[in-house]
Amino acid sequence: MAKQARKTRTGQPDASLGVGGLLGGLGTLLEKLGELAESGEELRKEGEIGGPDGKVRGVYGFNIKVGLGDKGMQVEPFGNVRKDEATGQAVVQEVREPMVDVFDEQDHVLLVAEMPGVSETDVHVELKDDILTLAAARGDTKYRKEVLLPRAFTAAQMTHTCRNGILKVKLIK
Repeated sequence: MAKQARKTRTGQPDASLGVGGLLGGLGTLLEKLGELAESGEELRKEGEIGGPDGKVRGVYGFNIKVGLGDKGMQVEPFGNVRKDEATGQAVVQEVREPMVDVFDEQDHVLLVAEMPGVSETDVHVELKDDILTLAAARGDTKYRKEVLLPRAFTAAQMTHTCRNGILKVKLIK
């Protein structure tokens, strides 16, 4: 039996489902940004897209921080659903982009990345001046992200640990 698309009260297909709904909901997001700008808060949204076999095919999300010092607003996407530059359509990629937070402390910079399903031996961290590249793979789960740091560091200034899928990278100033 074929699955029918959910319809709205007007009889039109419900655009809130699937990747199209994700991209269409960005207008609502922009309205909420104005509210966040006044309060200096954080907004985080995430979800999953399943395939016909029931397995998760896509993970998407974003974290928006408003009112952070002189940066104003910072939008950090994560997951493996991206917009194809050629077609403009959303596509599910093999590699996920992890959720990453960077904390610029007095004597060090701390980077915390969420990479569920990986352990210390699965993680590869590479530092080149002010760009930190994170990569991890275990089975079908793959992560990769380049992070621009507040300043340049050397490998001797860096330590990292990964426990329960949480990678912490500490860079001593």
